Amino acid sequence: MSDRIKVTEAAALLGVSDDTLRRWSDAGRIGIDRSTTPGTVDGAELAGLAAQIAAESPLARLLPAEGTSSARNRVTGIVTRVVRDTVMAQVELQAGPFRFVSLMSREAADELQLEPGAIATASVKATTVVVERADQRKDAR
Repeated sequence: MSDRIKVTEAAALLGVSDDTLRRWSDAGRIGIDRSTTPGTVDGAELAGLAAQIAAESPLARLLPAEGTSSARNRVTGIVTRVVRDTVMAQVELQAGPFRFVSLMSREAADELQLEPGAIATASVKATTVVVERADQRKDAR
């Protein structure tokens, strides 16, 4: 059985307003159960719509071509901050509500011309990825 997600939370997960989600429901793009207050959407249906929206995004065209990297977790965003010293650089990338921070050599940051305002892609490859249920955290109640 799939989770039921409040319209407000579903809209936030998609990065749209509640009104946009309701318009999409009226257009048949996603179902909203309005018999409950607040209205809810099916989690599996929301996941499908999220994947569809990601595939349609103009940012998807900015990702490096498939097969050019073994990393499968890639997120395109805008560089918001770069702190350089003589050897290392700290680069911050904002991708929607998500912030990525990378430590790299100063030489690499210079070669990539990473400065605030540059569009860049964060590639994440890790042996450990922790996933937790948001609805089971204390602050989610």
